[in-house]
Amino acid sequence: QVQLVESGGGLVQPGGSLRLSCTASFSIFSIYSMAWYRQAPGKQRELVASITTGGSTDYIGSVKGRFTISRDNVKKTVTLQMNSLKPEDTAVYYCNAYYANQGYWGQGTQVTVSS
Repeated sequence: QVQLVESGGGLVQPGGSLRLSCTASFSIFSIYSMAWYRQAPGKQRELVASITTGGSTDYIGSVKGRFTISRDNVKKTVTLQMNSLKPEDTAVYYCNAYYANQGYWGQGTQVTVSS
């Protein structure tokens, strides 16, 4: 059974930083493309950052230069380092794994940016 478990969310002031982690249970982590999505109240879920099996990354425009996605295939983790956080970054963040037309989701972790 595939499981993705996120951690690292919380409350932070504007301008602060948080580091989200997602740990996967499947045996061959390296074949999965990984991504972070987020969903704010009343809004659709959106793709925030992605990383391919080869380590290529992509970001939505609003987080470029502030967020960094990385992966560790040995530890089976994907991390989202979030700096210079803004109130509009407030959302539930979800980890996603994708391979061979199969996608898997974590349970989500809340990130709240507020003073």
